[in-house]
Amino acid sequence: MKYPASELVLDSKGHVYHLGISPEDIAPTILLVGDQDRVSAISAFFDEITHQSKHREFVCHTGIYKGKRITALSTGIGTDNIDIVINELDALVNIDLENRENRPALTSLNLIRIGTCGILQADIDVHSYILSSHAVGIDNVAHFYPIPFNPEEEAIAKALDAFVGFPEEIIPYCAESSSGLMQKLDGEKVRKGITVTSSGFYAPQGRSLRLGTRTSEVNEKLEQFAFGNHRVVNFEMESSALFALGKAMGHQCITICLGIANRPRMEFSKGYEHEMNGLIRYVLDRIS
Repeated sequence: MKYPASELVLDSKGHVYHLGISPEDIAPTILLVGDQDRVSAISAFFDEITHQSKHREFVCHTGIYKGKRITALSTGIGTDNIDIVINELDALVNIDLENRENRPALTSLNLIRIGTCGILQADIDVHSYILSSHAVGIDNVAHFYPIPFNPEEEAIAKALDAFVGFPEEIIPYCAESSSGLMQKLDGEKVRKGITVTSSGFYAPQGRSLRLGTRTSEVNEKLEQFAFGNHRVVNFEMESSALFALGKAMGHQCITICLGIANRPRMEFSKGYEHEMNGLIRYVLDRIS
């Protein structure tokens, strides 16, 4: 099967259209961040930077850290951007862009999101490291794909939907993270649990300003939800699409976030640059 130009979109240099990079520009392990400026915060730790590029909101730095080749790539905010990033990263390693055909042997990337989040449990302090065992999406990106969710993922999504009582237009889905990356990133500083990924920052996360929200009690219900040994620990805006699409394509995906707000305690960080640099160094050391 050859992918036509309208489906596999490349720029005039033969780069994938949105990211603006080629297969040689990325490493097998990619650290994904929402904020463009966080890319340089990561590459500042590299012993050597071998590639730098910027196209739209997608900043890419590849380099060497303690002998390991690593890429840092900004995605922008939201699961809609994750849809672009995951598809184009997969195309870079699993499609021959010149011949527009699938490569005979598939490559599995390690995709590690380093982000910030709102904490949904009162016993977890601001600036804690939050590692996602699963992500429940209350966005709609994964519903556009034929993704084979496993029985546990389906059960968590149904149980959480029934417990919280989302508006009927919202159909939650759940995807688990990579167990291998979970083992690498787990540690004494880490709190683990289910991440809920919303399609927005305000009403989709229960915040009510002038327009109000249809999910005014969502945080309190998520705080109380449990499925076996799993509880909901945080809110953010990217992980559901990352886990669902990435896993379906054969990639290893996980998210680790710095908690910058505790919603039950109504606390927000007064500044977290130092703590974020600590999380970046923690991840780099764990994967190297």
